[in-house]
Amino acid sequence: MDALTPVRVRWLGRQAYAPVWRAMQALTDQRGAETVDELWLVQHDPVFTLGQAGKPEHVLAAGDIPVIPVDRGGQVTYHGPGQLVAYPLVDLRRLGIGVKALVERIEQAIIDTCATYGFAAFRKDGAPGVYTSDGAKIAALGLRVRRGCSFHGLAFNIAMDLEPFQRINPCGYAGQPVTTLLDCGGPGELRLVADVLVPHLCRQLGLAAEWRDDPPDLGAAPAGS
Repeated sequence: MDALTPVRVRWLGRQAYAPVWRAMQALTDQRGAETVDELWLVQHDPVFTLGQAGKPEHVLAAGDIPVIPVDRGGQVTYHGPGQLVAYPLVDLRRLGIGVKALVERIEQAIIDTCATYGFAAFRKDGAPGVYTSDGAKIAALGLRVRRGCSFHGLAFNIAMDLEPFQRINPCGYAGQPVTTLLDCGGPGELRLVADVLVPHLCRQLGLAAEWRDDPPDLGAAPAGS
């Protein structure tokens, strides 16, 4: 049996989006072949992020919520309090997987987490993310791979105000319904869900979690990066 690759798991709490994004970029750009993989868990202040393929017209009425163009794949999505965001900062070459497998394994970890709470969730062909049986989206994915290493990740709706999703076409799909784990009968506490999601992610990716108390340096990115 192959040895598992260690991953440092860090809980960031609630953070503004931009500093975490810049820190992800910095870690990815500075890491070498021996750099230990990381998994960051966070909930963000309210923000719409527009992926590289994102069309501004999919932001219908942002109102008081900022819109940030970012370097992940995909269209527009919303991040806010009550949503568990997980950023797997992993070396795909070391794990021996490609981008397609990374997406599928992250989706499977979310599906397995939903199953833990007693309901079925599914993939949808051509639309990355995880959906409930009635077609509502419960988790979104948006990834970037640079120098063989991934950043960005998944956004899992746990117990949040879904109104901001009405201000956009979620992931580019007009009228796409969204839901939360709480509305599906699961818990509303992010840390409880993280304690279930992280082992599923590690199992899918061949990682061994090492929880760390020290957060990443969110001031690590160079100015203007």
